[in-house]
Amino acid sequence: MRKFFYFILFAAVVISCAKLDKTYIDGGWFDEDPPKVLGASPADKATNVKSKKISIVFDEFIKVENPNENVIVSPPQIEPAEIKAAGKKIVVELKDTLKENTTYTVDFSDAITDNNENNPMGNYTYSFSTGNSIDTLEVSGYVLDAETLEPIQGILVGLYEAEEEETTVSDDSSSVEDSLTTLLDSIDVVPFDSTFLKKPFLRVARTDGNGHFVVKGVKEGRYKVYALKDQDNNFMLTPKSGEMMAFYEEVVSPWVFDDFRQDTTMLDSLRIKSIDRVQYRHFMPDNVMLMAFSEAQTDRAYLKAERKDAEKFTLFYSYGDTLMPEIKGLNFDAENAFLIEKNEKQDTITYWLLDTALVNQDTLAIEMTFRMTDTLGVLQMQTETLEILAKTPYEKRLKEKAKAFEAWEKQQAKKKKRGEPYDSIMPPDPLKFEIQLPQQMSPDKNVTLAFNTPLELLDSAKIHLYIQRDSTWFNADWELRQKPNTDIRTFEIMAEWQPECEYSLEIDSAAFVDIYGFVSDKTKKGLKVKSLNDFGTFEVTMPGMEGKNVIVQLIENGEKLYKEVFTNTGNAKFFYLQEKKYFMRAIVDSNNNGVWDTGNFAEMLQPEQVYYYPKEINCRAKWNLTETWNVTAKPRNEQKPSSLVKTKAKKKQQRTGRNLKRAQDMGIELPARFKK
Repeated sequence: MRKFFYFILFAAVVISCAKLDKTYIDGGWFDEDPPKVLGASPADKATNVKSKKISIVFDEFIKVENPNENVIVSPPQIEPAEIKAAGKKIVVELKDTLKENTTYTVDFSDAITDNNENNPMGNYTYSFSTGNSIDTLEVSGYVLDAETLEPIQGILVGLYEAEEEETTVSDDSSSVEDSLTTLLDSIDVVPFDSTFLKKPFLRVARTDGNGHFVVKGVKEGRYKVYALKDQDNNFMLTPKSGEMMAFYEEVVSPWVFDDFRQDTTMLDSLRIKSIDRVQYRHFMPDNVMLMAFSEAQTDRAYLKAERKDAEKFTLFYSYGDTLMPEIKGLNFDAENAFLIEKNEKQDTITYWLLDTALVNQDTLAIEMTFRMTDTLGVLQMQTETLEILAKTPYEKRLKEKAKAFEAWEKQQAKKKKRGEPYDSIMPPDPLKFEIQLPQQMSPDKNVTLAFNTPLELLDSAKIHLYIQRDSTWFNADWELRQKPNTDIRTFEIMAEWQPECEYSLEIDSAAFVDIYGFVSDKTKKGLKVKSLNDFGTFEVTMPGMEGKNVIVQLIENGEKLYKEVFTNTGNAKFFYLQEKKYFMRAIVDSNNNGVWDTGNFAEMLQPEQVYYYPKEINCRAKWNLTETWNVTAKPRNEQKPSSLVKTKAKKKQQRTGRNLKRAQDMGIELPARFKK
């Protein structure tokens, strides 16, 4: 009986506890406070510092996310600083010798969080000076890929001092307008300076996922600004290394003024508590736009030889040359032995073997004389001896042919046994080629003929194109040409394709014969051109682009080129557009060669300018759409539509707001100490 009484008492206690406020059973309120700095040694913003070891103490256990990537020390350290988080302390140990009268900054960005809840501290920079004063000015802006306007994450941005020049420095009583005038007056065009090739940056920063950078701890003066994808970690440009780089065209003079901004305080994710006008120190310049590029590598060298197919071998070079290499056969006669096919850049050259005896030869020994770039950057004649091996040996190819013949014989034997027509002699393989038709045939497209091997004979009299009108077929006019900017094996059939008409392309047998004697079979292909009602038209006017050579491109998602128009009138018109969404970009083709060109540092030549239309273009059938596009209306870091941007910025850590949710679930007011 006594045991039963105790059981009832225990059950009553449990039930009463369950009815109490959840505060007593769920562990209490969450820690949402970010870490706070309690002190540092040497103290933050200390002067006349001699120690290379820095200790920063926090009010709770902390951690630093990827310090090698997220923390940047300026001036740049040739021997990387050692950065460790242990308990409630971060220890930074500099390995390089301290420079005299220099401000040092350790920019942690947003890498510091508390150890348990990952509450972010926010952007934090520690600084000290080896001299009597701290430099506090800043230079900020963006680094974009010059060709695609992609923000470049993790690229270094550095400063060099420019030559001194007398400037008028405004006093505290000057207005913002006067200060801006002073700044503009002090800007110069940057001449070529080899400092970027000889010395590490004076001060340095690294871009975030938006391509944004802030160089901190800058003293008054005049500076040149560069960006560098530093592959060898020496904080300066290494010539001919292929390092991506950028240079700003103007000398900048950093300064600061008192400004105001609006700060919004939220009650929760939907309700605004207040919008306050807050004074802050506005550092200038804050809009330095660096367009990064890799220089064209014009040094020429031999890379490799390749013979994937027995009928040909290909030589690869790092750069093209107008002078073709001389080939001497060491185990065969190279005179009249090849049909040569080269790409547009002439850095890839294919030699088709005209003699079947050479095709069957597994090893071709050649002596190749060509021009390559020496250490002084001058093209010099060079001779190489090569042995070029067929990927598939002749013996293996014979076995494969024998196997195919055996399979054919068995097939013919079965036909004979069944009393069906059969062949006693195996016919040669026909010359294979591909007729390429656009999926959505529009009047401005053409039919492509692509061959695997070069042609010896092309009999255009055996090619017929017919058009159907009122159920009757008529001959249609057409023209055959080698397709521009392709190999010698690709041709185009051009015609005035009539909308809503059906065509029949009929090719007789033996219309094509390749250099090995293979003959094409008879073939027929039908096609229909779509109605004009299936297409839309788009016209764009670009104020300020009149008189400039501009390539205007319509692109699809993934930045696949759909159509392009060349114009120098500031106006471009696109016809026969399928009903879909497009994006648009424009390239200012300064040298009028029809392609985008990269920059050149030695000549202080910027890459050709690229602009993106910031909105989608929704094209519909039977619509004539017109737009006016001021290409400079938005800064280039804001132009590229977000759906095209491949570089996704790391999502900043934020306070979770779990206490607010907990209070809402409990139906109580959030305690005041958590409303900060």
